[in-house]
Amino acid sequence: MTLLGTRVRRTEDPALLRGAGRYVGDLAPDDALHAVFVRSFLAHGSIESIDVSEALAMPGVVAVYTAADLELPAVPPPFPFFNADMTRTWLATDRVRYVGEPIALILAETPAAGADAAEAVFVDVEPLEAVVDPRAAATDELVVHEAAGTNTVFAQPCPDAEDFFAGCEVTATLSFRNQRMSGAPIEPRTSISSWGERDGRPHLTQWSCTQFPHTARDSIASACGVEQDDVRVITPEVGGGFGAKNGAYAEDIVVALAARAIGRPVAWVETRTESMLNLAHGRGQDFTATMGGTADGRITHYRLEILQDGGAYPATGSVLPMITGRMATGVYDIANLEVGFRSVITNTTPVGAYRGAGRPEAAHAIERMVDVFAAEVGADPAEVRRRNFVREDQFPYDTPAGMNMDTGRYEDALDAVLGVVDVDELRTEQARRRASGEPLLGLGWAAYVEVANPIGNGEFGSVEVRPDGSALVLTGSSAHGQGHHTTFAQVAADVLGIPFERIEVRHGDTGEVPRGGGTGGSRSLQTGGTAVHQAAELVVDRARELAAHLLEANVDDVVLDVDGGRFAVVGTPAVSVGWPEVATEAANGGEQLSGEIDFQPPGATFPFGVHASVVEVDPGTGEVTVVRHVACDDAGVLVNPMVVDGQVHGGVASGIAQALMEEFHYDPDGNPLTTNFLDYGIVSAAELPSFERIEQETPTPVNPLGVKGIGESGTIGSTPAVQNAVVDALAHLGVRHVDIPVTPQRVWRAMNEPGS
Repeated sequence: MTLLGTRVRRTEDPALLRGAGRYVGDLAPDDALHAVFVRSFLAHGSIESIDVSEALAMPGVVAVYTAADLELPAVPPPFPFFNADMTRTWLATDRVRYVGEPIALILAETPAAGADAAEAVFVDVEPLEAVVDPRAAATDELVVHEAAGTNTVFAQPCPDAEDFFAGCEVTATLSFRNQRMSGAPIEPRTSISSWGERDGRPHLTQWSCTQFPHTARDSIASACGVEQDDVRVITPEVGGGFGAKNGAYAEDIVVALAARAIGRPVAWVETRTESMLNLAHGRGQDFTATMGGTADGRITHYRLEILQDGGAYPATGSVLPMITGRMATGVYDIANLEVGFRSVITNTTPVGAYRGAGRPEAAHAIERMVDVFAAEVGADPAEVRRRNFVREDQFPYDTPAGMNMDTGRYEDALDAVLGVVDVDELRTEQARRRASGEPLLGLGWAAYVEVANPIGNGEFGSVEVRPDGSALVLTGSSAHGQGHHTTFAQVAADVLGIPFERIEVRHGDTGEVPRGGGTGGSRSLQTGGTAVHQAAELVVDRARELAAHLLEANVDDVVLDVDGGRFAVVGTPAVSVGWPEVATEAANGGEQLSGEIDFQPPGATFPFGVHASVVEVDPGTGEVTVVRHVACDDAGVLVNPMVVDGQVHGGVASGIAQALMEEFHYDPDGNPLTTNFLDYGIVSAAELPSFERIEQETPTPVNPLGVKGIGESGTIGSTPAVQNAVVDALAHLGVRHVDIPVTPQRVWRAMNEPGS
C-alpha cells in the first residue's frame, strides 16, 4: 500500500514538542570562548580609530579582534554583474554603512564578560550623512560606496516606448510599495567554530544555523583559505529560516577565523536585536505600474518599473527584481510586457531572500493592478481575472518574460473558491453595513503563480538498506520546519516497501552528506525528494540482482512486492527473500546495499492558486480584521496533505502579517526603529482567522513524483488578497489604494483624508 498522499504524522515533532531538539546554541563545548560583536551605532560614518585597550584589560576577556588583527580583505559582491566596487570587509574598516554593522569581536570566558567588554571598546566615528530612501539613493546625490561612484548595483532600463499603450481603450497607473521586512525566525543565528587537525592539515568543524550547509561550508573554507574538505559544517535543528538564513554571514566567517587565531573553540549566539539588525531583510521594492486593455476588461498591455532597496551591501536582495520581472504577468495571458528595474544601495541592513524572494513581489504588483484595472472598467475583479487567465489548454505556456510554465488550471482554482464564498451574500451584507455605520466589509481576490526552484538547482540523495532491513536516507536538502524527515521517508518507503517507521532520514552534516543544494526556493521535495526516489530505485535494481542469486533465478524474473517488502520470482510468490536477507548478502560480498543520485531537474515548476480574503474595517479607528481567508493552492501531487496544510497555514500567516502589520522602519538618519518584538509587528494567532484550505492537484511532468513547491505559496497569494479586500471595503469612500501594511493609521487617513 502506497504512503504517497497519506496524512502521516510528522516524525520530527515529538522531540521538538518535548524540548528535546538540539540546536546549535545547545552544543558549545565546555572550553569554548564566547563571542560578542562590537557594532556600529551610526548608519554612516568614517572610522577614525578603534581603541580596544580598556576592553582587553577587563576580567574574563581573552582577546579582541578587528579587521586588521584578522587580516580581513575587502571582498567583492556575490554576483559578477553587480557593481564590483561595492566591496565589504567582514569587520568594518574605514567606513560603517548601517546601524549594527560589526566592527570588532570580543572573545571572553562568559557571554556577560563579553557584553561588558563590548561596551568598553571606543570606536571614533565621524558621522556622515545617510541615505535611507531608495528613491533618494537612485539620484546619486549621496553615494554610499565612494569607490563605486553610484548607488546603483545593477539595472535593466524599462523600454518605456511612448506608444506602448496607444491601442488601449483603458489604462490604469499606480505607484505603490512592497515594504521592507525582517525574516524574524524564532531562533536567532548561532555559530560554533572548533579547529583541530586531520590528515596533517588544519580542520574546522563549524556548527551553523543555516538553510544551506554546503554553501556555508564553501564560503567559510574560501574565507579561511582552506580546501572545502578541510571544513565540516553541521546543522542540527534550525528554528526557522524563511530564506534569511542563506549560507554563511560575516559573523560566521569571523567566528571561524577568530577560533583559529586563538586556538580554542568559539561560540556566538545572536541576540534578538542583533538578528533584527543583521539578519537579511526582505522585500523592499517600490513599483510604478501601468495596465492597459479593452473596455470590457481584457488586459493586453502591462508595464512594471521596480526600484529595489538593496541595503548597505549588494547581496541576494539586489537581484530579486530580476525574478520579479520574470514573473511579472502572473497567471494572465498578456501579450505585451515592459519591465524595468534598478537595485540601489542605502544605509540600511542588507536585503536578502524572504519567503518567496521576488515572486510574492511580482504577484503583489499584478494582483493589485488587476483590481485597479477592474475598477477602471467597472467590472467584477474575479471575472476580470477569469477573462484573462492562461487557459489549461495553452500549457506548457511561454510568458512574454521568457518563462516556460509547466501546468496550470487557474479557472478551476477560482471556481473552487467561488464554490465556498457566496459573493452575492457578501455584497448584500457589505451594502447593509455601509448604510448602518457598522464595521465595513471588504472582499479581496488574488490569483497567483510562482516559480519553484527558479534557479534550477539539482539535489543529492542516497539510500542505504542495512542488514537488519531498515534504511538510511541522506539528502542534501536541509530542513528547518518543512517536514523533510516525514515526507522523504514516505517517498523512500513507497519505492522500497520498507515500513515507514524503519526509515531514517538524515541531513545537515557536510561530513556525512557529500554535497547538497540546501533548502530554499520551494524546491526541497521536487528536487531532494526526487533524488531520494531515484536513489531508492537504484537500490531496488541492485537488490533484484542479489535476490536473483539467492533465489537461483534470472534477474529479469525477480520482482519486488512493495506491499510486503519481499523479492520473488514472477509467478512463484511463495518463495521469497526480504530486505534483511538481500542486504546481508550484499554485506557478505563486501558492499553496502546503497544507491545515490544527483537529480538535475529539466526545469522549474509553477505552483499556483487563488485566495479570497474577507476583512472588516472599523470606521472609527481604521483597524483591519481578517474574518475569513479561503485558499486554493495547487502544488501538484501531495505526498503528505497534512504537511502541505501546515506549509500553507504558515505561508498564509506570513502573508497576512505583511498585509496587516509587519514593516521594518528607519528614521531619516538611518536609525532603526523596530529592533525587537515590542516594536516590530510580529503576528500572533490573535490576529488571524482559521484558514479554509481547498485541495487541488495538477501533476507536473517536470519530475517523476509530479510534485511542485508549496512552502511559499500561501504567502504569495494572501498578501494582495488582504490588501485588495481593504481597498474594496473603502471603495465607496473614493479610496483607490492603501499601501501595505494596512495599519489603522494608514486606513484611517485613507478614509478621512482623501488623497493622503
